[in-house]
Amino acid sequence: MGSVELVRTLADSGSRRAPLGAAPATTTRIPRATYRVQLHRAFDFARATALVPYLARLGVSHLYCSPALRARAGSTHGYDIIDHTEINPELGGRDAFEALVAALKANGMGLVFDVVPNHMGIMGADNAWWLDLLENGPASAHADFFDIDWHPLDPTMANRVLVPVLGDHYGLVLERGELRLEFAAARGELSVRYYEHRFPVDPHEYPRVLGLAVNPSARDQGSLELASLAAAFGHLPPRDDTHAAAVDERNRDKEVHKRRLARLAAEHPETAAVLQRAIDRVNGTPGERGSLERLHELLEAQAYRLAYWRVASDEINYRRFFDINDLAALRMENDAVFDATHELVLELAASGKIDGLRIDHPDGLYDPAKYFERLQQRYARLAEAQSSERAGATAPRRLWVVAEKILAGHERLPESWPIHGTTGYRFAAVVNGLFVDGAAKAKFERTWRSFTGEAIDFTEAAYRGKRTILRTALASELTVLASELLRLARADRRTRDYTFNTLRQALAEVIACFPVYRTYLGETSSRQDRRFIDWAVAQARRRSGAADVTIFEFVRAALLARPPEGSAAELAGRYRSFAMKFQQVTAPVAAKGVEDTTFYAYAPLGSLNEVGTGPDMFGMTVSAFHGASGDRALHWPHTVLATSTHDNKRSEDVRARIDVLSEMPAAWRLLLRRWSRMNRSKKRSPHGEPAPSRSDEYLLYQTLLGTLPATALDARALADYRARIEHYMVKAAREAKRHSSWINVNADYERVVTEFVGALLGRLEGNLFLDDLREQVARIGWFGALNSLSMTLLKLASPGVPDLYQGSELFDLSLVDPDNRRPVDYALRQRFLDALVEMASGSAEPLGARVRALFDAPYDGRTKLWTVWRALDVRRRDPELFERGDYVPLQARGAKAAHVVAFARRYEGRIAIAVAGRLFLTLLGEPDRLPLGAQVWGDTEVDLAPLGQRTTLVNALTGEVLQPSAQRWSLAEAFATFPGALLH
Repeated sequence: MGSVELVRTLADSGSRRAPLGAAPATTTRIPRATYRVQLHRAFDFARATALVPYLARLGVSHLYCSPALRARAGSTHGYDIIDHTEINPELGGRDAFEALVAALKANGMGLVFDVVPNHMGIMGADNAWWLDLLENGPASAHADFFDIDWHPLDPTMANRVLVPVLGDHYGLVLERGELRLEFAAARGELSVRYYEHRFPVDPHEYPRVLGLAVNPSARDQGSLELASLAAAFGHLPPRDDTHAAAVDERNRDKEVHKRRLARLAAEHPETAAVLQRAIDRVNGTPGERGSLERLHELLEAQAYRLAYWRVASDEINYRRFFDINDLAALRMENDAVFDATHELVLELAASGKIDGLRIDHPDGLYDPAKYFERLQQRYARLAEAQSSERAGATAPRRLWVVAEKILAGHERLPESWPIHGTTGYRFAAVVNGLFVDGAAKAKFERTWRSFTGEAIDFTEAAYRGKRTILRTALASELTVLASELLRLARADRRTRDYTFNTLRQALAEVIACFPVYRTYLGETSSRQDRRFIDWAVAQARRRSGAADVTIFEFVRAALLARPPEGSAAELAGRYRSFAMKFQQVTAPVAAKGVEDTTFYAYAPLGSLNEVGTGPDMFGMTVSAFHGASGDRALHWPHTVLATSTHDNKRSEDVRARIDVLSEMPAAWRLLLRRWSRMNRSKKRSPHGEPAPSRSDEYLLYQTLLGTLPATALDARALADYRARIEHYMVKAAREAKRHSSWINVNADYERVVTEFVGALLGRLEGNLFLDDLREQVARIGWFGALNSLSMTLLKLASPGVPDLYQGSELFDLSLVDPDNRRPVDYALRQRFLDALVEMASGSAEPLGARVRALFDAPYDGRTKLWTVWRALDVRRRDPELFERGDYVPLQARGAKAAHVVAFARRYEGRIAIAVAGRLFLTLLGEPDRLPLGAQVWGDTEVDLAPLGQRTTLVNALTGEVLQPSAQRWSLAEAFATFPGALLH
């Protein structure tokens, strides 16, 4: 078959799909490639369904959706689930979900579901489990569902939960009349309302209200029934009686009494009126303090304490998702909780409607290993029940599962976990590192220090960021840990003299020094876990100014769950429980202290400040990339390969642009100086210091270089862009927590920062800074686009399951959420793909020439879409090669060898070869020049000898043919018409 015929075959295959159908539930279906979409009211199941034919044609095998269970009304992300038993009605509900599944199957595709096991949305008035807990406290049927410390050090909070929801101090809110007792007549239920929030009244306390309405001398039926009900409610078991019989009695009888009260109100309007007058007496009169005493006493008698939202950081006694008060953590180690939250999802998986699960934030779980084991076991049980086949009991990875796990460079994912890998943060770090010139690290750090005046390195900055979080947002979590550690210390006479304050300080030091997000101590501890704990304790001891450093040996023993020799089993269990609880705290501290603080305050090269990496990973050598890829192929061949996600600080294309600065450290330093002088007069000093700060100004300039469109802007487009940057810089200032924060907003500083951005981007004409910025973007954007093409090609050929984030099949210059959740123009993408398919099937001129012509409009994204479509087509035609194939590094030789990355995938005699360029500014020098031909590559070759005997290979990107006799492949030939090659 000639090359033209081969190219036509490639093009034709884009419209044919091997039907996946509804695979038996006993078969693990590994996605070939996924496409992530963010579902919400404006992009629901119907819109996702309409997208399916396009995605199928593009070449992905699975739609990968954000959480789709019932979330809080109006949620834009779905991670605030309030009901795990229902498909989100705002997305179209079960019928629309089934239509989506049907459309996917009709197009030979499947679905990957995002599962949120760590937490759910609370507050408001829509989470039945949380409302039941507020009503009944420890006697609630859901008391063990949420991770609550029912016995904190403060004795007034015993068997109560702090609810930090008020917008001001409790007494002021009460006196303004913002808290109001209400009666839901249809349900026979008393609640306190605060705007959209509802707080149920403990039924045992109803007599406080009903008693005010009872007239002892009245003998009418309504009055007698009301008196009877007041007595009945008063005889309910109190909420601190948690014996099974008492709990059953309370939960049964309270509902009986409520129904009686509802019936009474409906049948006797005069009694209902009397009850309402009693409620009015309890509510009192706003501003009259004495009249509010009854309402205050009623609230004090509840299983909750309403508090100002700022109190949360110091006194909250339920575990949250990070520091978000309205996301409460679940006790997923409880079988009842697991079953209640996973029944629907696993039923959908077992019936073949879902092919895989993304598990959100497993580091928040008490025991992730056991969670994954339970997940696979429950799935296997359901799958066997729905299949006539007997599933093998020795198949621990039956369901494709990936975990949202952030790994340090020196950390390994536990291979004993019955999952298929992670959601791809590590790959994003590794592949991005290829486009960063590691030799420039010291120069960038010097430039950063010189411009900002910052004297510390990243390690110290990260340590300080974590200490800041432990002092502020997560101080209460630290207090809970220290309280339990104090109890352990008091249990042994050799450690009882350690005080609460010294224990709290020691724990804070260890957490701030922790080298990974968390350890995974279970019934035993791994060597890796012990090494991380030993390192953190040693660093904490070194940093500590404590007079008695022996406390760190006690802390180390507690973290390793090693009680004193000869301890009773009960104490040993408490040690293990403490160690497990400790592990749930280090991850949010790292995330908030580093990702959401340090990354905005320390940014010599902003493209490195990303989930799963950081400024200390300044570049990745080609040999290191090969090592990471080979290890992944061997140990985690079905993990996700991500380059952009909904959690990214910057999209892959923004990072690819900023990476270019690493190749021009001297020019970047001069550019900073010029822009700083140019814009000095635009700064203001609201509190004596020029604003924005030097570090914020530095971050802004890199952000502008990374995101300004390289195409022409009109006034409206500039205004839209300016608004995006203004919002981003306000968020960045709050995250950095130096001049403003989410907890203590500095409106003056934020106003000045916004005005500074406005001055820089205020108009198109007569704007010297914008003119200069556009000139720089025209240069850097060219090399950044080349970086993006190479990054895309490497991802789509590497071991693992490549994922595309919504819209990223074209160049996408988005920043952190909510910027990366803006609407995607899918009509444009479909038109582009249609045109590319038509272009590929034409024969008027060689395909290579047609592909090269795409660079006539280099920033419209068609070059990237072409790369995605052609590479996914190769994966589609030979899925086994990419699912099971070996990874073979290929060496480049010659003068430009440092600018090449090449490798092969090999399986049962079949191969695919990927070759991509890197460090293009250094290679080319000037923009508007493609890295093609002998003039650029000279004598540089790729050594194909490790592949042995071959058949004819065709470059899927250009249609060019490689003859089988070649042992070396000239880069001048490989990159004759396109700056990348994928042979198959």
